[in-house]
Amino acid sequence: MESPVAFVLGGGGVLGAVQVGMLRALFRAGYRPDVVVGTSIGAVNGALVAADPTEAVTDRLVRLWSSPEAAEVYGDSIARQVRRFAARTHLHSPLPLRRLLTAELGEQSSFADLKIPFRCCAASIERAAEHWFDTGPLVEAVLASASVPGLLPPMEIAGEHFVDGGIVNSIPIGEAVRVGAKRIFVLQVGRIERPLAVPRRPWEVAQVAFEIARRHRFARELASLPDDVQVHVLPTGGGENRDDQPWAYRDMAAAGRRISRAYTASRRYLQSLVPPAPDDGA
Repeated sequence: MESPVAFVLGGGGVLGAVQVGMLRALFRAGYRPDVVVGTSIGAVNGALVAADPTEAVTDRLVRLWSSPEAAEVYGDSIARQVRRFAARTHLHSPLPLRRLLTAELGEQSSFADLKIPFRCCAASIERAAEHWFDTGPLVEAVLASASVPGLLPPMEIAGEHFVDGGIVNSIPIGEAVRVGAKRIFVLQVGRIERPLAVPRRPWEVAQVAFEIARRHRFARELASLPDDVQVHVLPTGGGENRDDQPWAYRDMAAAGRRISRAYTASRRYLQSLVPPAPDDGA
């Protein structure tokens, strides 16, 4: 029996375009997931992979990332953002993301409809705890996982409010181990590849603090892996200086470049590994 393979897709907003290139490299190298685990934008990409765990999903994701619908997710005018933030707690309406997910996954979609198991992480406000969705309505769960505080409102499900899973578990390799994966491919967005620097601007203070917390948990989970688990962290091929700017979360124009760089870098990395056993169709 083959060792179960997990694709772990981390959080990172528009930087999540790199995951499309990584996915294409994985499928072309012959790797297919037995389970998909995702957080935030990784939940968005991951849900589509679980619905169609073949190379064909990468064509669908490329079209999605370059679509007007994707640009609308954070496409509000500055004036509208200011008005919304003055009256509420978030800059953007959740409706564009809901429409995008509904169009891609189906309005009544559930976890049971997916071709392979999928789990996504969100943070519960009331319980101040990590929460994993793996049953029930799919769109609502992915929305909860991707509800970035301050950008999108908390998602209410069964009377409980959830925000972005990256707050509690940005690159959830531990969850993949917990559900039995023995070979894990980590599709991170590139932040862990870049050195941290002492903050010099007000907005950099929170960025650096969050990044320390994110990397600390990831490093701790890597260090505590069981001996029979292999983890491969796929490379992004490098980032851009503007990726760390406050407005970078709105920059969809760079998606194509990110996809291409990540595909090339990940393809080279995968070529260095022992190839997977041929799929016998079982």
